[in-house]
Order: sequence, then structure tokens, then C-alpha cells
Amino acid sequence: MTTRAEPGDDQSDPGLSAIMSERRRLINLGYRLLGSLADAEDVVQETYARWYAMSAREQQAIESPGAWLMTVASRICLNLLGSARARRETYVGEWIPEPLPELTEWITGRVGAGGTDPADRVTLDESVTMAFLVVLDAMTPAERVAFVLHDVFRYPFGEVAEIVGRTPAACRQLASSARRRIRTARTPASPAAEQAGIVRRFRTAWEAKDIDALVSLLDPDATATADGGGLAATHLHPIVGGEQIARAYAEIARLWGGRTTFLECTVNGLPGLVAQQDGTIATVFAFEIAGDRIRHIWAVRNPEKLRPWRIS
Repeated sequence: MTTRAEPGDDQSDPGLSAIMSERRRLINLGYRLLGSLADAEDVVQETYARWYAMSAREQQAIESPGAWLMTVASRICLNLLGSARARRETYVGEWIPEPLPELTEWITGRVGAGGTDPADRVTLDESVTMAFLVVLDAMTPAERVAFVLHDVFRYPFGEVAEIVGRTPAACRQLASSARRRIRTARTPASPAAEQAGIVRRFRTAWEAKDIDALVSLLDPDATATADGGGLAATHLHPIVGGEQIARAYAEIARLWGGRTTFLECTVNGLPGLVAQQDGTIATVFAFEIAGDRIRHIWAVRNPEKLRPWRIS
């Protein structure tokens, strides 16, 4: 693999600080490829284990340790994605990517520079929104890896090809196919302040169990998907239709009663909600908003996916 020097690389003597400085970038990659911070952390741990399993002579022979770590992490993620569909068959209900609290430096840090066509590229901020991650999750493993490495992390297709095990031309086609999926699913983005206002009105209407107000905020063809993973009670299948969602959510508010507090927060970089029950975060809600209507709601209740919220 033809490697490029990475920030923090010390090619003559890659020390601990230089190697560990790559951790943020590896986490960025793993989260976008797997949709799970916990899985991304496991990938990073395995990547470092492979690095330190080599002799000092083998380490010193590697021209760019940072590029080597990214390559190994990408291949581990590709293998995990290949087995993910089989694992999902035993998952209870719908699977939603793990939501993240307000973006921190290790998530939003931009990587490198380059001449990628802006029309073919997404920003790193967009690449962690829930809507974006859901589209990524519908891709084949090879599509996802090729697209994320090229369009988000700006790897040339020659290097992507060595990671994915395809030709550069095939990887270009994979990324192009992934790009079409994203463009098809993408909705015109409203300014964050407008989205926050819509989420706030949704929260107010929900707390009041005002079905008419909820319907007015929901797209007629909206969907609401929940992820309890069999560990928390929730609807197992997506609710389709604005009125159906409004009635279901009004019933949820009635069942939760006065023991639930709703907080406005940032979820994967966009306005969202958190439901606290008895002082514990029980549900994180992410939204996709087009114009002045909510098109998608993702409610994550699986406690294993809420760990970052309990320590943030």
C-alpha cells in the first residue's frame, strides 16, 4: 500500500504518543463504519493490539504508522460489517445506530485536505447525523467502506481498493452507488435554529398530549422507529403516518405520566430530545426535519446504546 504521512507520525521511531494520537481518527472511522461507539472502541483496541504484537523492527519498517492503523481498522470494520446482518437476525425489533451526545472534538475533527469534488463530498458533520447513518447502514459493507474512506476521509481509490479487496475502478463504482443512495434519501436541510424550534414545539405538544398539534408538526408520511433491543419496552415495528405517530406518542406520554422529563439536546449534531425517568436517561430521540415537518423520528431505548449519555 502506498502510504501518506499522517499528522503525528514519527517514521524513524514511532513512539507511544505518535501512535496513540491516531486514536481519535480511528474512533471517527469506526463509528461511521459501524454506527456504534462501543464497537468502534473495540475495533480501535484490536487495531492497537495488532500493532503492539509486532516486533520493534517490524514497526520501524512501516513508513506511516498512522496509515497502517487506519488500514487495519478499516479491514476489521469490513469484516464486522460482513457478519452484522447475520447478528441482526437475532436482534429484537429494529436496529438503530447508537446516538451520540453533543459532538466533541474527536467526532468533528476534519481530516486532511485535498481536491475531492465538493459535489461528491459530504461534510464530516453531516456524516454523523442519524439520517446519514441510517442510509449508510442500508449499504453493502463494501459500499459503506469505499464511500466513507473516499468521500469522508478522502482516501484515493487506489488505497481504498487495497483495503476493500476490489479494483480501484470497482471501488469508484461502489462509492458512486453509495453517493446515489444518499442523494436519493437526502432532504433539504432546514437551519439548525428552525429545526430546534420544531423539536421544541413537538416536545410541548407531546407533553400536552395534543394530538392535533402533533399531527401539524409531522409529515403525513412520517415514520417513527424505536430500538429497545429486547432490553426496554417499545414498539417493535416502525409506525408509519403522521396521525398514527401522533396518537401513539400521545399514548406513550399518558403511560409515562409525570415521572418523565423531556430535555432538548443535540443528538448526532442536530436538535433532539432526551427522556429522563427517575433521574436516568431512558430514551434518546433523533429527528429528520424537512421544511417545517418532521419526516423521521428515531427513538433509542436500548440501554446498551445509551452509555455515552450517562457519562457525558
